Amino acid sequence: MLKFFLKLVETLFPGYFALVMATGALSISSFFLGFEMLAEMLLYFNIAAYTVLLTMTILRVVLYPKRIIKDLSSHAIGSGFFTAVAATCVLGSQLILVADSYAFAFYLWGFALFLWFLIMYSFFTLVIVQRDTPTLSEGINGAWLIAAVATQAVSILGTLLVPAVGSGHEIILFTTVCFYFLGCMLYLNIITLIFYRFTFLKLESSAFTPPYWINMGAVAITSLAGATLIQHAESWSFLTEITPFLKGFTLFFWAAGTWWIPLLFILAFWRHIIRRHPVTYEPALWAMVFPLAMYTASTWELAIALETPFLQAIPRMMFYIASIAWCFVFIGFVHHLYIRTAAYYRAARMQKRV
Repeated sequence: MLKFFLKLVETLFPGYFALVMATGALSISSFFLGFEMLAEMLLYFNIAAYTVLLTMTILRVVLYPKRIIKDLSSHAIGSGFFTAVAATCVLGSQLILVADSYAFAFYLWGFALFLWFLIMYSFFTLVIVQRDTPTLSEGINGAWLIAAVATQAVSILGTLLVPAVGSGHEIILFTTVCFYFLGCMLYLNIITLIFYRFTFLKLESSAFTPPYWINMGAVAITSLAGATLIQHAESWSFLTEITPFLKGFTLFFWAAGTWWIPLLFILAFWRHIIRRHPVTYEPALWAMVFPLAMYTASTWELAIALETPFLQAIPRMMFYIASIAWCFVFIGFVHHLYIRTAAYYRAARMQKRV
């Protein structure tokens, strides 16, 4: 059993924290829409999932440091480490919104800031200084946008913590505003490369992987970060002054995210129906669920921030789409874990006979 667990630790997909991101976003959406019991159940599940994944990641750093550095320096999967930052912040936001618990959320924010600086500068340094770099079509994918997602997640959690902070809340808000604009910068830089890759380089059906849904998820969480800042504008006079700009900029990103949704569904139809690419479980599928749930939550909060209640009809519909997607991917996850466990023990028994 220990050998099997260590094998799972060694081969842990860097982006597996997307499971926590997707579950947390769905939990928050459930809470906004009045499904409080479901929101609490998903919170408890997320606490367990985050604890297990964090434990496995720490063990991986200690036991397999060379594997960590190899993965972190990979253009293809290195950006997946940013899911640890985003998941930490999403869990903290869950604790505040669903459980009204600020104490532990504050520690999670501090931990997320540490992870953000560590992963941000380690990843970009390692991919920049490599001697042999891949082509754009091989190196860029939607997972790179998780850097923007993680940055906006830090902004959201910090802003949500403001009501529980006495003195110094202006410093926190200044930090979260800077992270908000930095996340916007990262999205605009990276999405330009991705859009170029989509339109001018050949796209095989196998290359259109689930992380490309982050094209929409990154702007969805950007919209939520902006809406959260707008709703806390009265806490700092400077925020009040720039609120009109924040409203316009946030609506701009929400509109961009909305534009992506039909195209992503069309490309998914092209991949699986026209090109008949098989639908099988892979950890990256959680990166498809997260954008759907995050778009639901961000649209709800944007409707409140902009005082446009007619927009709330959208999340009422999207919530069910996100919930169905989460259920299917979770079933795939359980089945995948069962198959992998059974295969390991079957191989172990055969080896003993030999």
